Amino acid sequence: MVVAMAAQVRINPRALTPTTASSAPTTTASSLPFLPTNQRFDTNKTRPWNLRAIVAGFSSSGSMNQTVGGQLSQTSTHRIEPSESERNKKKKKRVFFLDVNPLCYNGSTPSLHSFAHWISLFFSQVSLTDPVIAVIDGERGNENRRQLLPSYKAHRRKFSRQYSASQIFLKGPIWRSHHVVIDVLKNLNVPVVKIEEHEADDVVATLVDEVLQRGYRVVIASPDKDFKQLISEDVQIVMPILEFNRWSFYTLKHYIAQYNCYPSADLSLRCIMGDEVDGVPGIQHLVPGFGRKTALKLLKKHGSLENLLNAASVRTVGKQYAQDALTKYASYLRRNYEVLSLRRDVDVNLQEEWLSERETCNDSAILSNFFKMLEETQKLNHRNRSHSSNG
Repeated sequence: MVVAMAAQVRINPRALTPTTASSAPTTTASSLPFLPTNQRFDTNKTRPWNLRAIVAGFSSSGSMNQTVGGQLSQTSTHRIEPSESERNKKKKKRVFFLDVNPLCYNGSTPSLHSFAHWISLFFSQVSLTDPVIAVIDGERGNENRRQLLPSYKAHRRKFSRQYSASQIFLKGPIWRSHHVVIDVLKNLNVPVVKIEEHEADDVVATLVDEVLQRGYRVVIASPDKDFKQLISEDVQIVMPILEFNRWSFYTLKHYIAQYNCYPSADLSLRCIMGDEVDGVPGIQHLVPGFGRKTALKLLKKHGSLENLLNAASVRTVGKQYAQDALTKYASYLRRNYEVLSLRRDVDVNLQEEWLSERETCNDSAILSNFFKMLEETQKLNHRNRSHSSNG
């Protein structure tokens, strides 16, 4: 395990440092992870929930304005007294997990500017003094999943080597961009956890359980929908929304409003439908008629993918095309489950100092210097390319 609180990096520290100095309740196959009929939204009277509209209604406090036909409506001024569980939840302190790798990309292209932009918003608008634990993918982190499914995250270019402003002229040794990311986070008093041969998602999932056991609430800062399978009363997601240029909270209530089911069903549904972003094909590529409606209906009845596959192996569970698909492609769906499910057994231990309030007095200067360094590098790269083309 590598914990980078004082990582050695090949960059002048003066360039970045200022000159002044309880887990969710489980569900069983009989109780099912879907809402009772009397608790559901009437989809015959309202238009389907639109994710962009839901996200647009999020606020930094995790509240959501009601949406009508994808448009935001005025929030009711009627005062609703918080429930006992909500009052107890407010008493718990929050611990943030920062999923670093996705922030370092603009689409599928590596971008330090993207990282700088989103962490600047994060530390100024989302988490001020709350404890923050940053997690980075380990080397060969997705190797096991790639062996199961070669297309897994195959589209994403590796975030690797770039030149610093001074190194362009001096032609000195090059450093990896992750070293710069780690250095910035270290200067912001954020511990960085990197476990070799493990993806950040699995490290976060493992540490989340430890944090919950210590009586904290958890907020996972990431655009990765894999984390939806962890959502509970005490686990939220805050995601960067490019369209609105801000971070938006996504909670258990938001999930239920969007899907009419509990997050425990999310993984099973994604195994059937696939995940285009991660390069995991769904069953509809093999059986075009097997869509979301069919998947939700079967999962509502059987509770989980494994229960559904076990039932299909001994009796008819649905229409003939669905029955044939579940028996013929059972191993295909189980492979998707193994690829998409988050592991919670990574060899990593939560350190007590990671739960301390974060010192923020130097945030502004550190981030300002980081932006200046990126701007200078961009200008010098442009001049260097112009010189090369003219020469």
